[in-house]
Amino acid sequence: MPNGSSANPERSPLESELATTLVQVLNLDLEADEIDPRASLFAEGLGLDSIDVLELALEVSQRYGFQLRADDENNPTIFQSLRTLAAHVSQHRTR
Repeated sequence: MPNGSSANPERSPLESELATTLVQVLNLDLEADEIDPRASLFAEGLGLDSIDVLELALEVSQRYGFQLRADDENNPTIFQSLRTLAAHVSQHRTR
């Protein structure tokens, strides 16, 4: 398995899968392998907004078999980066 570019530190298979999901669901104008798993999903990172997060949460919930709720107080932590999202999915997925 290639190490990727210097802009893309090593990613787990789940992080790669979620990066692809992000690009597809949100129609981002970049390639999945360009997403740094440690970079912020908001502001200076990918620049996602609350609507993007809702769309992503719905897709993740359907794909991995658990509910991500809009009113979860942990959302800022869960959606901090691709890596934190992958960790959350890994802990809670049912499929």
